[in-house]
Amino acid sequence: MTLIAQLGHGSGDQLVAGATARQRAHAGFIDAMDEPSAKLAGADFEKGDPTSLYSFTVEAKGHPFHRHAGHRVFTAISGSGGVQLRFSDATPAQVTDDPMSFLRGLRYIDIPPDCLFTVRFGGNTWHQFASLHPRAGHPALFALSCHTNELGGDLPADIQQQIRANEATIPSLTELLPLTVQRLLDDGALRHVDVPTMALSLDAPAGSLQSLLCRAARGVAGRLRGAWAHVRRAGGFAAQRGGRHTVMLLPEPPADSLLHEQLQGRHHHQDTSVLGLDQAGIDGLGATALLSSLLDAFIANPPPGVSHLMAFRNLLVKPLGLRTSSLGCPVSSLLGTADGPRFMNRYPVIDQRVDAGDTFAQVILGADDKHLRFRSCVAVRIRGAGRVELSLGTRVQCTNLFGHAYMAVVDHFHRSYASPTMLRAATEHAFAAHESPVDAIMAHD
Repeated sequence: MTLIAQLGHGSGDQLVAGATARQRAHAGFIDAMDEPSAKLAGADFEKGDPTSLYSFTVEAKGHPFHRHAGHRVFTAISGSGGVQLRFSDATPAQVTDDPMSFLRGLRYIDIPPDCLFTVRFGGNTWHQFASLHPRAGHPALFALSCHTNELGGDLPADIQQQIRANEATIPSLTELLPLTVQRLLDDGALRHVDVPTMALSLDAPAGSLQSLLCRAARGVAGRLRGAWAHVRRAGGFAAQRGGRHTVMLLPEPPADSLLHEQLQGRHHHQDTSVLGLDQAGIDGLGATALLSSLLDAFIANPPPGVSHLMAFRNLLVKPLGLRTSSLGCPVSSLLGTADGPRFMNRYPVIDQRVDAGDTFAQVILGADDKHLRFRSCVAVRIRGAGRVELSLGTRVQCTNLFGHAYMAVVDHFHRSYASPTMLRAATEHAFAAHESPVDAIMAHD
């Protein structure tokens, strides 16, 4: 048993109220044995993971004494009235032979209000948790419990089968006190004040004037903050970044990339983004068809972040007479209308190449401006073992001092954000039905 931190006044009741509301909305929620709980994650025995994770709440009056076959580890927040943890180490055989042995084996631990703490105890340990002051109405605790081995302990065969089917719950793993012992408790054979008790605290010694004043203040604050937490909706939000596919950077273009033939005299910037895909769902298509889909996706699905930054860039450079485009620089020439070579008789390119087996197709895009010249290589390579590799590489040659200053500003943004984001967005649009990303290799130029 370890105290970790003393939280702010009233935090315990507020957190228990909010977490309990969210727990109640969980698909795995069960309200039984005065211990509402939810199964957050089950064991995965096929992968050698026997652990499970649960949340549970104990209200002011506490739950019945009970035990579990396996040992338990949990982290909890006490309510704003504190919590008393009650344990008995009487064995099943002792309890059967002499019900009073349960009472003789009792030990209590008092936890102050609004505390973060951890508890670990062995299997078959009888335990009960309740608020230190049940009549005050403060909840006892909210906890996250890790069952480090869901199959641990001497479990009946039917419970083991339930666990392996991932259908176990806290109530199904719980054994209540024998009736002979429960009758002793109901008949008043136990006075809690007579049980050996250890009181833990962080801010002030238990029983001191400071402790009593602090407990009173926390109790008032807890009622207010707990009531406010009950009023608020138990909602939540999830945001995703990055997309499904991992985009990496190579230190230089592949040896057979057409980009090596561009701006050979001198270049001042170079990057190549690579993305790997499983071929599932695109089998039978050659590199030419896949590249055509990818080029179309660059036009149809530009990432919003890059588009907004390009709009801002266009606003700044238009008075200078520089070239503007709604697409990011690597592929902006796809919107060009000048005469010249066209890939698939549709996309304007500077150069193109497709190997004899239609397993590697690539095009060179680009344009010349007042301050720099850029060339980009978009390529699709069909590899063995069911893989497709998509890439976007760029070279830039600065033609004057302003070009060097411009690239100094955009170099990192282009390398780490614009190119990878554009390649990922185009891939996810071109192959929307494709769901199996494969790791690519990453390095940095």
